[in-house]
Amino acid sequence: MAQTYEAYGVPYAESRDRFREILDVLEQAWTKPSFSYEGRYHRFKDVPIVPKPYQKPTPPIRIAASTPDTFPAIGRRGVPVFASVRHTTWSDLAKQIQTYHDAWREAGHPGRGQVFVSAPTYLAETEERAYTEPRESISHFYHEEANLLEGAARLVDPETTARRMRRVNQLRNMRYEDGLDNHALVGTPDAITGRLETLRQEVGLSGILAELNCGGLIPHQQVVAAMRLLCQDVKSRFAA
Repeated sequence: MAQTYEAYGVPYAESRDRFREILDVLEQAWTKPSFSYEGRYHRFKDVPIVPKPYQKPTPPIRIAASTPDTFPAIGRRGVPVFASVRHTTWSDLAKQIQTYHDAWREAGHPGRGQVFVSAPTYLAETEERAYTEPRESISHFYHEEANLLEGAARLVDPETTARRMRRVNQLRNMRYEDGLDNHALVGTPDAITGRLETLRQEVGLSGILAELNCGGLIPHQQVVAAMRLLCQDVKSRFAA
């Protein structure tokens, strides 16, 4: 979030360039006996990093995409993408992920890039419980997300402020039912399995980060029960 950069005295406008530099540094540090780097923000000369990672050539790298233009940039780099439906709809996300796949292919990378998505998630044994039990928490979550985005919108480039404020207003005025339809994975194990299978076909979904207590208001035992259903009744159907 932009507020984090402000707290450290770093202009948010520099965030992307700083991220790219750090990723370049990490990849060299992990793969070379020693390395030198001359960037805008970081400079190193003949630096050895030990011990090296166990995974070769590097640990798995996934880059988070939060705006439409970042999806093709990640595809061109040839690494898995990590996206979220916290602030966008599944249908819009599918379009953005397609630009990732297109850029991946145009850059000449082999195969198909992996897609991982985080989403507000909740499971229960009946549709009624799956609908009612997380309602207060998920509604609270989106209200707080709107507040965070509003604070960030005041710190970023003025050219993007209007777009960000539209998103803020959409989240603030969103009905719970719309959140379930467009942003979340909520239902019985059978319903979630079917939804994930559809997403696997539509967007090339490789995996999810299930946010089982968005809003932090769901009782612990219900969260544990939802996790058990996800791991035992859903995950097992996708094990290959």
